[in-house]
Amino acid sequence: MKKVLYISYDGMTDPLGQSQVIPYLRELTKQGYQFTLLSVEKKERLEKNGTLIRNILQESGITWETLLFTSSPPVLSKLYDQHQLNKKAIQLQKKEKFDLIHCRSYVAAATGLHLNRKFSIPFLFDMRGFWVDERVDSGLWNLSNPLYKYFYKVYKKKEQAYFSSAAHIISLTEKGKEELITRYKVAAAKISVIPCCADLELFDYNKISSSDKEQTKEQLGIDPATRVLSYLGSLGGWYMTDEMLEFFAVLKKNIPDSIFLFITHDNKEQIIHKGIQKGIDRNAMRVIPASRNEVPGYLSISDWSIFFIKDLYSKKASSPTKQGEIMAMGIPIICNDIGDTGKIITGSNAGIVVNTFSTASYQSAIDQLLQLQVSPGKINDAAKKHFDLKNGADEYEKSYKKIIG
Repeated sequence: MKKVLYISYDGMTDPLGQSQVIPYLRELTKQGYQFTLLSVEKKERLEKNGTLIRNILQESGITWETLLFTSSPPVLSKLYDQHQLNKKAIQLQKKEKFDLIHCRSYVAAATGLHLNRKFSIPFLFDMRGFWVDERVDSGLWNLSNPLYKYFYKVYKKKEQAYFSSAAHIISLTEKGKEELITRYKVAAAKISVIPCCADLELFDYNKISSSDKEQTKEQLGIDPATRVLSYLGSLGGWYMTDEMLEFFAVLKKNIPDSIFLFITHDNKEQIIHKGIQKGIDRNAMRVIPASRNEVPGYLSISDWSIFFIKDLYSKKASSPTKQGEIMAMGIPIICNDIGDTGKIITGSNAGIVVNTFSTASYQSAIDQLLQLQVSPGKINDAAKKHFDLKNGADEYEKSYKKIIG
């Protein structure tokens, strides 16, 4: 049995860890790999959900090692976390003698490269996106500041080292792969594309009955016949909250009694306030937090779901987790063309792609949306084609075999 050290700077007690790490590892464990999972956890979430996550991992025979995330002081805290990660990974390697290091994103890749140079262990760079450029695109690193300009140059060199030293690279999108080949001169054979997949057993529109939907609508104070536009996940950051609210304001003119449902842990009153600023009545919005297992039920009452993402260089490699989950629920999507999202939506007739953010563009999209004829089953079929977790796990196994046989 091959031993793999999986390193993630994202916590397993975070929603992302639960949707985009644990399900894959459970599948790969069934295929004969023995995992030690090393993750960096936020203290309050670890205290709240740590026991639950540990039990889930233990059931699959996965060993879980944790470190605590630090957030201050800026920059120095990240250097401290990196030092702790390297130190812990070395301890684990000396004990377990791993065959492969699987590095989720850049902080983990720094540790993978460190172990590669120290112990000659191959590492897989599961890059998740162009992290260095994300820091700039998000405004976290203002290049007019000499310090951040210095960091950018340093980390771009580190990035190139990850690309050249990794035994294999995972890109979330075909556009990201193209960029690696053309800009970074990475050999095509060294790159596999695996998008953010969805657990199609959890997200399955067939498992939600009509009476379940009626009860959910009743719980939220929504009339059974009312049309619902939903948004799933955190707001802010890359997600264009203002534009999505503006889209709904136009939808409201077409369908006056429609409701905008936010399935999110973000602050309810802040979202409602933003909507009111856009001329949307408070009663036309619902904001509900949901656990992972509750999400399909809330999504199921959607007639459509929406996400707009800022069109920036680093987003070429973006694969929104929510896309596969929404499509698995058979729900048409309104989105813009980021990474491979537009290509998938257009190719499967699973919604409408908005190219410009204006009232006229929104109205055009709504006109198309109201004429769209696609069954939940067809959208679900497209989700199976592009986002099936088991297919994703199979692709990871192929990558593993390329490296360690």
